Amino acid sequence: MANIKSAEKRARQTVKRRARNVAGRSKLRTAIKGVVNAVEAGDKETAVAKLKAAGPIIDSAVNKGLIHRNKAARHKSSLNARVKELSVAG
Repeated sequence: MANIKSAEKRARQTVKRRARNVAGRSKLRTAIKGVVNAVEAGDKETAVAKLKAAGPIIDSAVNKGLIHRNKAARHKSSLNARVKELSVAG
């Protein structure tokens, strides 16, 4: 444990920040898995709805500094491509 007052405060802040980041990352992964699972199940309507819901969550993760903007763009692009492929196939 830290001995200096400022270091103790930093330790407290780190714990809070980590909890917030873990929760945000979990929310992001859940949103992405929702789209992927809907696509794998072949459910076009659900996949489109989940994709529409996942977009703002992914953007929010970028704004909060959880992921890089290029990673967010890659996720959105690949999810969109999978849903589009489902639409064409179905």
